[in-house]
Amino acid sequence: MGKFETKLAEMGVTLPDAPAPAANYVPYVQVGDIVYVSGQISQDASGLLTGKLGDDVDLEAGAAAARACAISLLAQVKAACGGDLDRLVRVVKLGGFVNSTPDFTQQPQVINGASDFMAEALGDAGKHARAAVSAASLPLGVAVEIEGIFQIA
Repeated sequence: MGKFETKLAEMGVTLPDAPAPAANYVPYVQVGDIVYVSGQISQDASGLLTGKLGDDVDLEAGAAAARACAISLLAQVKAACGGDLDRLVRVVKLGGFVNSTPDFTQQPQVINGASDFMAEALGDAGKHARAAVSAASLPLGVAVEIEGIFQIA
């Protein structure tokens, strides 16, 4: 087990198999040393994490949904790296989408669930640029979707 997966294990996290795409797209594309990971929706072992921030999902649950997206993102990166997550050089950028009501303004705090997870799990390699925006709805009614750009060796 490499350094990143050792740290994840210390955090109580085991990466799942990389989620399969739900439509006509690929889960990631590698161009040179950059991997572009398609949006990962909020889900965990119990299923989809659904709902709307500012309505039936609170900030804490939204951040947990973003964290779940981050775990799926790392699972995709691991797949892109042939199973060796230690090939990850850094998280370049995350783009976060929050299913929220028109008056909800805490999208950055929701996406912090993913950003904080990346920094804790990966150290300096997890620090990244980011966007956090509202969406009127997301696929399958999920609370959060996050896409990512990663540099690998």
